Amino acid sequence: MSTVHPVLKHPVEGVPGPDAAVAYFGMGCFWGAERLFWRVPGVWTTSVGYMGGNTEKPSYEEVCTGLTGHAEAVRVVYDPAEVDYEDLLKVFWEHHDPTQGMRQGNDIGSQYRSVVYTTTPGQQAAAEASRTAFAPVVAAAGLGAITTAIRPAGPYWLAEEDHQQYLHKHPNGYCDHGPNGLSCPVGVVKARTGVEPPR
Repeated sequence: MSTVHPVLKHPVEGVPGPDAAVAYFGMGCFWGAERLFWRVPGVWTTSVGYMGGNTEKPSYEEVCTGLTGHAEAVRVVYDPAEVDYEDLLKVFWEHHDPTQGMRQGNDIGSQYRSVVYTTTPGQQAAAEASRTAFAPVVAAAGLGAITTAIRPAGPYWLAEEDHQQYLHKHPNGYCDHGPNGLSCPVGVVKARTGVEPPR
């Protein structure tokens, strides 16, 4: 397993210091989701893994059966002095469809569900408030009810090397993430300059 993020040049499993914060997001296939977050200024490192299931150290193949109950998730380590948690929530809400239940587009299965795993009570409150704020926007667009789960984080199991920073290694690889055309009324995000634009 590579220990250094090839884009951000920081340890994949590290933190920059005692004031760093960690957030977890599941929004379909984790390849494209990870790239969205590593482009946000203030994000120190990212990785992909599995959360919310009932087995330890699952493999990708096991997760894809749907029997382990895990979701594909992105771990985001960030500096709260540079980026607010609400800014990360804005990226989350605006780049997938949070109304699809156990799928995301053509990707079908419980591993593709929309979920936010929080690491502090403050994150939990902010995530719930953002869901409440976004719901009228989603309804006005003619979509169904938001199915996104928001719950405290449990164990995070790092995914295999092949999946880490996948779209950096395979720039033309599969990605079903992009702006959904809706604006979440929380956070303000500017793209990181000099780091791989979206394709």
